[in-house]
Amino acid sequence: MSEQKFDVLVAGEINPDLVLSGNVRPEFGQVEKIVDNAALTIGSSSAIFACGAARLGLSVAFVGKCGNDPFGRFMLEEMQKRHVDVSNVLVDNARSTGLSVILTDGADRAILTFPGLIASMSADELPDMLLHKARHLHIASYFLQKALQPGLQGLFQRAQSMGLTTSLDPNYDPSERWAGVEGLLAYTSVFLPNEVEARSITHASSLEGAADSLRSKAQITAIKMGGSGAIAIEGMRTVKADAVAVEVADTVGAGDSFDAGFIYGFLHKWSLEASLRLACVCGSLSTRTAGGTNAQPTFEEAQRYA
Repeated sequence: MSEQKFDVLVAGEINPDLVLSGNVRPEFGQVEKIVDNAALTIGSSSAIFACGAARLGLSVAFVGKCGNDPFGRFMLEEMQKRHVDVSNVLVDNARSTGLSVILTDGADRAILTFPGLIASMSADELPDMLLHKARHLHIASYFLQKALQPGLQGLFQRAQSMGLTTSLDPNYDPSERWAGVEGLLAYTSVFLPNEVEARSITHASSLEGAADSLRSKAQITAIKMGGSGAIAIEGMRTVKADAVAVEVADTVGAGDSFDAGFIYGFLHKWSLEASLRLACVCGSLSTRTAGGTNAQPTFEEAQRYA
C-alpha cells in the first residue's frame, strides 16, 4: 500500500469564475450596463473547497480535468499557489475548460456556466493508488459531474473499504430533478447541502422536514442556511450555529468554505458543535472580498472567531 500523503482528496470540476459585481440586471436588446468591479477568480465548488481546506492547514490533492488553455492554466497555477497538489489533474488538449460568469449584487448572485470539461471525469479515472494516499474523499457539484454520477456509489464504497471517510456537497441541480443523491447517502460520512438543496432532494416542504428525512441517511448532515447560520444532524442530535457578522462583498464560494471548515473539524474528531461553529466562521469570513478564495481564513484567524 502507498504511504498516506494527503488529508483530503478532492475529485471535482475545474473552472474559473468571472465575477462581475454591481447593482445592475442584464437586459437584452444590446443594452450596455456598467458594473462596479470585474475579477477572474478560482471557480468551481470543488476547487474552492480544496483551497479552503488547504488554507486551514490540511494537505489536499485534487483530481479532475481541464483544457490546455488559458482558463485551465490559470486554475492550476492559482490552486498550486494555495498549496493544493494538482499533479494528478488530467489535461485534455482537445477540449476546453469550463467557465462561470457570475453577477453579484450583495448577498445575491446570478450564474451562467459553460460546462466545458466539468462533466467529463468518471469514477474509474480515480485509481486505487491515489485513494490509498488519502484519509478523506470529497465530492462537490454532483449534478454537474454527469460522467461521475453512475460510478459514484461504487467509488464511495471503494474509498470506504480502504479506510477513507467521504463527504458530498450536491450543489444546485440545474435540471431541478434532484435525482440520485439519496441513494448515495448510506455511503456518505458527511452530507453538506444548503437548505434549498436539502428540501429539494428530500421533497420536504420545510427545513425541519428535510432534517428529519436526512437524519437516518448520512452519518452526519450539515445544512447551510446562509446568513442564518447552519444546523448539523447526527442521529437524533441536532445542533445549530450562527453566521459571523461581516461586511459582505459577495457570497461566491461561501458554502464551499463552510464545507472546508466542517471537514477540518470532522477529520480532527472535534465535537459536532465545534465543527459546525468553525464551518460557519469559515463560510462567513470568505464573503469579505470578491471571489471564493481570496478571503478564506487560516486556522488561526478562524479560531479567533470560533
